[in-house]
Amino acid sequence: MLDIYHFSYGWITPVLAYFMSVTGCLLGLQCAARGRNATEGRAGWLISAAVAIGGTGIWVMHFIAMLGFTIRGADIRYDIPLTLFSAVTAMVVVGIGLFMVNKPQPTLRSLVGGGTITGLGVGTMHYTGMYAMKSSAVVTYDPEIVALSMVIAVVASIVALWFTLRVKGFLATVGAAIIMGVAVCGMHYTGMASMHAHAGHSTAPTTGAEAMQLLAPLIGISSIVTMLVLISVSLTEIENEEALPPMALTSRSHQEPRPARVTPLPQDEYRTEELSYDGVGAWPRRIVD
Repeated sequence: MLDIYHFSYGWITPVLAYFMSVTGCLLGLQCAARGRNATEGRAGWLISAAVAIGGTGIWVMHFIAMLGFTIRGADIRYDIPLTLFSAVTAMVVVGIGLFMVNKPQPTLRSLVGGGTITGLGVGTMHYTGMYAMKSSAVVTYDPEIVALSMVIAVVASIVALWFTLRVKGFLATVGAAIIMGVAVCGMHYTGMASMHAHAGHSTAPTTGAEAMQLLAPLIGISSIVTMLVLISVSLTEIENEEALPPMALTSRSHQEPRPARVTPLPQDEYRTEELSYDGVGAWPRRIVD
C-alpha cells in the first residue's frame, strides 16, 4: 500500500479551502435571502446562490484541498472534461435544492427532498472529481466511509437549505456560513479518508492536466465570478426581511378563503349626501344629521 498525503503543503491548503467554502456559502446565503424576498428577479438570485454555494463553496473548496493531495511514488493528472462536469454537477444540484424549497410556503417535505437530492449530487460531484484523477497507482475506497461521507453530504445539504429559508441578519448569516464551511470540509476529508492507494503495473498518465495547470485558471475564473456576485449583493438591499414564510409539514393546495367580516357602523355615523348646483356644476354636499 502506498502512502497518501492530504496536507502536502501543511495547513495552507485546508485553511484556504475552508476560507473559500465559507466565502461561497456566505455569498450564497445572501443571494438566497434576496431571492426569498424579491418580487422580481427571484430566479436570478437563486441561480446566483447556486453558483456561489455549489461553485465556490463546494467545488472550488474541493479542488483547493486537492492541491495538497499526493500519492507517494505516483504521478497525478486530472481529466479536464470530467473535472468541469463535476463543477457543473455541484451548481446544478444546489440549484435544484434551492428552487425546491424557496417558495411562498416551504414545507418540511420539500426541505428533506431537496436536501437529499442536493446531498447525493454533492457526493456525486466529489467522487466524480476523484474519478477524474488519473494516476499510475490503483485507488480503492472503503465502502463504509464512503457511505458516511454521503450521509454527511445529505445532512449538511438539508441544514444548508434550511439556513437559506430561516436565517436573516448579517451576523446570523456569517455564523451559518461558518457552520456550512465546516460541513463541506468535513464531507470532503471524510471522503478522502476512504481512499487507499496500491502500486499498479500501469505507467504514469500522459494525458490530462497537472493540478496547478488545471486549477489555477479555474480558481481565477471562479474568483472573478465570486467578485461579481459580491458586487451585486453589496449594491442590493433586502426588502421585507422580517417577513419569513412559515414552514408547514405539507403544502395545502386548496384553501378556502375566509369570508370577510363586515362590522356595521353605529347609526350616528351614517351621513346622507345631496347634489347642489351653483350654475357651473354639481358637486356632492354632505349633510350631517
